[in-house]
Amino acid sequence: MTTTATQLVRLLTVSGETLAVAESLTGGLVAAEITAVPGASRVFRGSVTAYATELKHRLLGVDAALLERRGAVDPQVAAQMAAGVRQALGADWGIATTGVAGPDPQDGNPVGTVFVAVAGPAGKSPDSAPGGKVEALRLNGSRAEIRRESVRSVLALLLRELAGEQTGNERAQDTERNGGF
Repeated sequence: MTTTATQLVRLLTVSGETLAVAESLTGGLVAAEITAVPGASRVFRGSVTAYATELKHRLLGVDAALLERRGAVDPQVAAQMAAGVRQALGADWGIATTGVAGPDPQDGNPVGTVFVAVAGPAGKSPDSAPGGKVEALRLNGSRAEIRRESVRSVLALLLRELAGEQTGNERAQDTERNGGF
C-alpha cells in the first residue's frame, strides 16, 4: 500500500493539489497510510473519521434523508462523504470509505459490502461522472482484511483518477483495446 500512497503524494505534489479523507469502516487507516509517506504534509489537508451515522450528516453534509432511507452503507453516501470532506477541509480531492467490516451485517448489508469514492475538481478527471466516482466492493476475509483491502481500493481509485487526469484519453483508448472493461 505504501507504494500507492507514495505515488499519490508524488502526483498531488507535482500537480499542486491537495487531498482530504472521509472514513467510516477504515477508522483512520487511510489517513495513516497517506501520512506515513514523507512529504505528505505538502498535499494532505486532513481527515474526518465519521464512524457514527449522524456524524456523516453533521460533519460531512451527507443528506439526512438519504441516511434515513438507505443507511450509511450506500454508494450515494460514499459519494457525498467524498464531496463533503473535500468541501469541509478545502481540498482539491476528497476520498471516502463506508461499509461493513463485520462481524455483523449493517443496514441490511452483508459483511464485506464496501463503497469507496473519490470527488475531484470539476472537469479535471476525464472519465468521472459529475461529482465523483464510486466503486462497490464485495470483500471476503476477516475484519482486518476487509479494512485493509478497503484502504488499498480507495487509494487505487484515486490513483487511477489522478493518472487519468494526467494522461487524458490514453486510458479510454486502453479500455477500448481491452474489450471495454
